[in-house]
Amino acid sequence: MSADERPEHRHRRELPAEVPAEPEAPAPPASGGQRLTGRQRLAKGLWPPRVTRPQLIVALLLFVLGLGLAIQVRSNNDSSALRGARQEDLVRILDELDDRTQRLEEEKRSLEEQRTGLENSSDQAEEARKQTVERERQLGILAGTVAAQGPGITLAIEDKKGAIEADMLLDAIQELRAAGAEAIQINDVRVVAGTHLSDAGSGGVRVDGRKVGEPYLFKVIGKPQDLEPALNIPGGVVQTLEKEQATVTVTRSEKIVVNALRPAKRPDYARSSSQ
Repeated sequence: MSADERPEHRHRRELPAEVPAEPEAPAPPASGGQRLTGRQRLAKGLWPPRVTRPQLIVALLLFVLGLGLAIQVRSNNDSSALRGARQEDLVRILDELDDRTQRLEEEKRSLEEQRTGLENSSDQAEEARKQTVERERQLGILAGTVAAQGPGITLAIEDKKGAIEADMLLDAIQELRAAGAEAIQINDVRVVAGTHLSDAGSGGVRVDGRKVGEPYLFKVIGKPQDLEPALNIPGGVVQTLEKEQATVTVTRSEKIVVNALRPAKRPDYARSSSQ
């Protein structure tokens, strides 16, 4: 028996010839004939960035969300003055709003009474004349052509550093009007509906073209219980002026005299339609 026919060699098979492996392809050389390092290949994969459509949609949604949060934060900051106010200040502001509503209701009732008087009066011509005279007197006070007196307040502003500007006094006028002021005088100038203010070049403020210097003295006719709180609300006129290191004094009085007058102008072309 030959060696190949022995039992231990019966299942032996010849292995195939070994095939040599192909050499790996060399990495493409970088510019200048040098190989890229791992960091260079990472940077090349990240830049320029490849932005896909889903990524753009997500970025847009994040932008809209951030814009909404910014607007919400800003609106919260705008109301921070009232949120930081004391309870008694909030109650005073609510009382002021109630007083304004009450004044409007009283004015409404007065007009309704005038209408009823005209409708029911036996001598409508005489009643109409009385109401016309009263209305003329009221309009004369509003137009500044007649003097006026009544309860109100005085607002004194001392500005030694000259920091007060025209817009600050305008804010005071608007706040007083909103609180129900019926007649206002600054120093010796009557304030009316068409009054305008501007800064004077050499310091001070011009009211309807007339220079007014400190101390600024406001004489205001109206309900003192409404006028004084309107100036002292948190973040209001008094606090704004005091931030400019001005000295502000508000005094109530049962009799305020507003005697600065404005000339009554006769229109050149307009005439009453009843003529």
